[in-house]
Amino acid sequence: MASATYSFLLWCLLAVCLVSTSQASYGYGPVKKAMNSIDGCWRWNSNWAAKRRSLAYCATGFGEGAIGGRYGRMYVVTSPADDPINPQPGTLRYGVIQPQPLWIKFARDMVIKLENGLIMNSYKTIDGRGAKVEIAYGPCITVQGVSHIIIHGINFHDCQPGKSGMVRSSTTHLGHRQGSPGDAIQVFASSNVWIDHCSFAQSADTHIDIIHASTAITVSNCYFTQQDEVMLLGHNDGYTADKIMKVTVAYNFFGPGCNHRMPRVRFGYAHIVNNRYDQWQMYAIGGSADPTIFSQGNYYLAANSKEVTKRMSGGRWDNWKWRSSGDLFLNGAYFVQSGYGSCSPEYAHYEWVTAAPAFMVPALTAQAGPLNCNRGKLC
Repeated sequence: MASATYSFLLWCLLAVCLVSTSQASYGYGPVKKAMNSIDGCWRWNSNWAAKRRSLAYCATGFGEGAIGGRYGRMYVVTSPADDPINPQPGTLRYGVIQPQPLWIKFARDMVIKLENGLIMNSYKTIDGRGAKVEIAYGPCITVQGVSHIIIHGINFHDCQPGKSGMVRSSTTHLGHRQGSPGDAIQVFASSNVWIDHCSFAQSADTHIDIIHASTAITVSNCYFTQQDEVMLLGHNDGYTADKIMKVTVAYNFFGPGCNHRMPRVRFGYAHIVNNRYDQWQMYAIGGSADPTIFSQGNYYLAANSKEVTKRMSGGRWDNWKWRSSGDLFLNGAYFVQSGYGSCSPEYAHYEWVTAAPAFMVPALTAQAGPLNCNRGKLC
């Protein structure tokens, strides 16, 4: 109890400091400038453009180890064009298939319509800060069999299924792809992945799929809208390799038009902390195949559907560990808990995500999605 009280007071003090500083120095209101722990790591530096790689030190949760292109050179996307077979220098695809670490930024605003799914190589950061970057109207991103990926500040919308055909996945490999289902981001058999400050709308399949024994992943500060199935963690009820999966879902805003799967979990562990849920249509968090779900400090505003949780199971589920701690339930929302014993996340100390009080979540998620960042000014 003493520890919980201390954490609460610490967060309240932090909130007061953030709000006071922002109002006194920058003229913003408290909701706009209150920052969560990830944003507070880098957004106070107006010299962010010259220190882009410092973002890689700011992840928290299970994806904390994702370094992306922190130790690589800078690569600039100058063209929205796309060639899946022979990518040209200056295009996004050319950058992501290179063998060496790269920090990828954009020279200007652009809408990238990919001709087929974009297959990423390891140790890459896609950093949309300073430009309005949309990946839309075609297949989107696949993170398959790689590690150390950071995707930040990209607007994904109207993602379509990939086509059967040849796609280059590295400078040395060109292979036939059978097509993709139309996810905005599919994480497949990969680790150390951080998705931050992106927005998602109207994907043909799911906004984010994390499947096939992917683990060490954080999804944070994202804005989700206009989607039936929002986020899937775990391939299917027979794919037991997903037991190793550990995912942190933090500081996201699940907004208008989201039906269900925020997320839907199989087998693995999901720490769902300080997210805002506004008026889900079917359910907010669901799962099957005995996953462990820890909902902590979330803000649940119900509409017609009141229950936050849904268990897809033909048998018993009462021993599954699904817990709610410090959540705020509004307009009749409620969470059905189950299981016995502790289900606190087994983070290493440096990865720990300290949940803020749930009443602060609207402020901490107020700027979910891509930020409007201008050189020489605070984001």
